[in-house]
Amino acid sequence: MSKPLNEAPENGQYDDTILDSSAISPTDEAGNPIPVTIPIDLAPGIKVIYTTRLGGLSAGDWGDLNLGGKSGDNPATVKTNRMELAKAVGAPLSLVAQVHSGKAVDVDGFFECNAPYGCDFSGTIIGSGDDDGPKAYPRLDADAEVTTQKGIALGMFAADCLPVLLADSEAGVIGAAHCGRKGLQRGVIGAAVELMVAKGAKPERIVATLGPCICGDCYEVGDEIADEFDAQFPGTFTLTRFGGPGIDIAKAALQELAEAGIPADNVISSTPRVSAATQYLDQDAELAALCAADGEGSPDLAERIGEVRHSLCTLENPLWYSHRRAALAHKAHEGRLLALIVRE
Repeated sequence: MSKPLNEAPENGQYDDTILDSSAISPTDEAGNPIPVTIPIDLAPGIKVIYTTRLGGLSAGDWGDLNLGGKSGDNPATVKTNRMELAKAVGAPLSLVAQVHSGKAVDVDGFFECNAPYGCDFSGTIIGSGDDDGPKAYPRLDADAEVTTQKGIALGMFAADCLPVLLADSEAGVIGAAHCGRKGLQRGVIGAAVELMVAKGAKPERIVATLGPCICGDCYEVGDEIADEFDAQFPGTFTLTRFGGPGIDIAKAALQELAEAGIPADNVISSTPRVSAATQYLDQDAELAALCAADGEGSPDLAERIGEVRHSLCTLENPLWYSHRRAALAHKAHEGRLLALIVRE
């Protein structure tokens, strides 16, 4: 297992995978921005990557690194963003059409690179086809992916929902699940683990980490939904900072992981790495420009960062896209991040 993520960096320094942005070019040889990502070594030979809003070509409500194809962003821009991400990750992406289901799919049964950035079964219109017209890639509805192949980056889109990344390094099996409220209620984590087990994994060996999502202090849903969710996942009812009832989807995911047989000690926190990256970027010029223009909170980056209580919370942290934060700002659109897991 990799070094525990809750250990402080040695000598107070950042991990060497959080790079000094002044030491590398912010653009590639074609002049396209290089995506700014947060990598985490989940297990031997297995890496998790979270994308941020930084390092892409999107503009306006989608700025800057929108990777979702359903929000109205320029399809050619999304295509380029995905191509640059695949290049940065060093692996083709595997994408499906997320529908808040409890369905997990075996990527080994259908993976082929049908797009310049990997295998796209998200059903969205991206870039141009061979005849210079828009191209819609095939659609496969699912909210979890599993593979035994090396060099494939399983990806889950998010903008408040919770990505859960899973791995059994001994069996060589990885999985990724998109856990919104409905997906959790429909058992998407259990479905992902069950499929991993069918491919040779053992629950007691699986390690997992929870990616960026809206926290329980911010996810206001109303009494009926909160009560229903809490009845299925006891203790997840919250009173949000907005004054109304809410739910804690991360807490529900931990219950589902335990129900699937994954030991609590195998759940590795992403918070220390993400908190370090957030601090590292607290004076970043691109992030400052996004905060000044997005209308989703204070235009001052330092003030926005100072208000972050949970670095993984998509609503609080300006590094992430957030549907709820955009809605509170009365915006019609917002982008999507990708949480990825790859067996190197």
